[in-house]
Amino acid sequence: MIVQQLREIQHKHGWLPERELRELSDRTATPLHRIHEVASFFPHYRLKPGPTVDVKVCRDMACHLRGGPAMHEAMERYAAEVGGGEVKVEGVSCLGQCDSPPALAINDACFWGITASQARAKVRAALSKDKIHQQHADRSPLGWKIDIYDGQPRYEAVRFLVSDVEGGPSLNHRRDQVIESLKVSNLRGMGGAGFPTHLKWSTVRTQPGPEKYVVCNADESEPGTFKDRELIRRTPHLLVEGMILAGLVVGATRGFIYCRHEYEEEIEVIQEAIEAAYRANICGDSILGSNLSFALEVYVSPGGYICGEETALLEAMEDRRGEPRNKPPFPVFSGLYSKPTVINNVETLCWTPGIAMRGGEWYRDGGTRGATGLRFVSISGDVNEPGVYEVPFGQTVRELVFGSAGGMLGDQKLKAIATSGPSGGFLPAVLRRENLDSPKSKPWAEKNFAPGSDTYDILDLPLDLQTLGEVDNMLGAAFVAVGSDACMVDFALNCVRFYRNESCGKCVPCRVGSQKLTDILDQITQGKFPHKDLKVVDDLAQAMSLTSICGLGQIAANPMKTLMKHFPEELEEHLKHKRCPAGVCFRD
Repeated sequence: MIVQQLREIQHKHGWLPERELRELSDRTATPLHRIHEVASFFPHYRLKPGPTVDVKVCRDMACHLRGGPAMHEAMERYAAEVGGGEVKVEGVSCLGQCDSPPALAINDACFWGITASQARAKVRAALSKDKIHQQHADRSPLGWKIDIYDGQPRYEAVRFLVSDVEGGPSLNHRRDQVIESLKVSNLRGMGGAGFPTHLKWSTVRTQPGPEKYVVCNADESEPGTFKDRELIRRTPHLLVEGMILAGLVVGATRGFIYCRHEYEEEIEVIQEAIEAAYRANICGDSILGSNLSFALEVYVSPGGYICGEETALLEAMEDRRGEPRNKPPFPVFSGLYSKPTVINNVETLCWTPGIAMRGGEWYRDGGTRGATGLRFVSISGDVNEPGVYEVPFGQTVRELVFGSAGGMLGDQKLKAIATSGPSGGFLPAVLRRENLDSPKSKPWAEKNFAPGSDTYDILDLPLDLQTLGEVDNMLGAAFVAVGSDACMVDFALNCVRFYRNESCGKCVPCRVGSQKLTDILDQITQGKFPHKDLKVVDDLAQAMSLTSICGLGQIAANPMKTLMKHFPEELEEHLKHKRCPAGVCFRD
């Protein structure tokens, strides 16, 4: 795999020297231009030597709200003090440490929740050529329901599947049982798409041919999302067993866990779990003495938010630029190396051993208010106790923010929520009936608004897939609470800028549209955008939604659209009066 060999070269030198690329070209019989094509695409690779110390400060959602800009300024001042270009400071897309902002990477080692003074000390150590070690995190189990083994990997689901008891059910019958349990559970993809897991597995199982794959998408890069990080840290055995279980059920013999490169500690943890499974003969050849085999390994991402899109991920694994494929065909029919492929998120796979052993009802009945199942939510932003919580689908915003997350920070009031990171945009603290006028949201408003009332307290909103769809939003893995001190125009700019930065550029409407949206919001925060031209946003959003290949371009305008829809007064203050109520915009 060229991508992984490029990673090894950069790990050795800190960048990709030309002579190493030529040697790689000769060794793999790959044209040099193909290697450059890949190396120049992914943000993790460097084609030139970097500075002595490379500081990257997270610039996205949670860090933007909680100290990221101040950290960036402090590091820039320190770089100027050091002088000589030895320290380079720049912004970077979400590092997956949103529960302990601000986060930064110093020579690719991640740190979070530290002060500017502590960050300067790390930089001084790096300037002295000292090795900078990644910050370590707690790995202890937290008593989650998902971990049916209480932290002790027993791999009972795999043992059940490979057991060949005389007079017992056949292997095919046991496979049927697992898929039926998944169907009863109503387990859906936890990466955001919400596709039924049993349909994905059963479709791949019925495809002809002996060569099939299972891929875990652990490229958790959506701002505000870090729950898969915690699952890998604390329950790696569940992910390993979920991968093996998927492989044995669908008839695949090889699997890959595609993990973002910033998760160094998580990569180490999952490697250890895989090695332990091999030693226990839970994976590899002749699992537990049966005639079933499943090889499993970690594939480290070369970077880029776009690789969270499943087909872009496959392109990277096949040593190409991480650009999304046209669909159809879908990966269940033609995935990795054009073979049928199951692609599931970390959390989805971690739930499957419990469902296989305890039945679909065990998971399904965990929901509340008519919703089914449990989920892990990453909550960050202006709350007292940001973190990862195992909660029921159907839990209200109030229960999540003021129960699990300990309420709003300081004396702030809840101003807005993002229930899917930047992807769904924002919902206000108070929903207005006039803004719920779509074919889906109008019936919901009629049913849920109090008689004679034109407002609805967002704290009462149940968090489940159906309800969020009915209010013209989406439910993802990331929940960001925005306090009353924030400026929603500035926050929307932060979100669309993320999509502009992370667009792969393949689709012209996405590439140009995301830049145009960024320019519009940037001009608004400077008091330079004509109010009459605001209607262009709807045209941009529609063009991007209809013509972009993948979800990035289709949802990139959502922060701006929901700003216009739910926060018109704040937008008007910026456009008409050139005033920012939060005092964030219109600064020199």
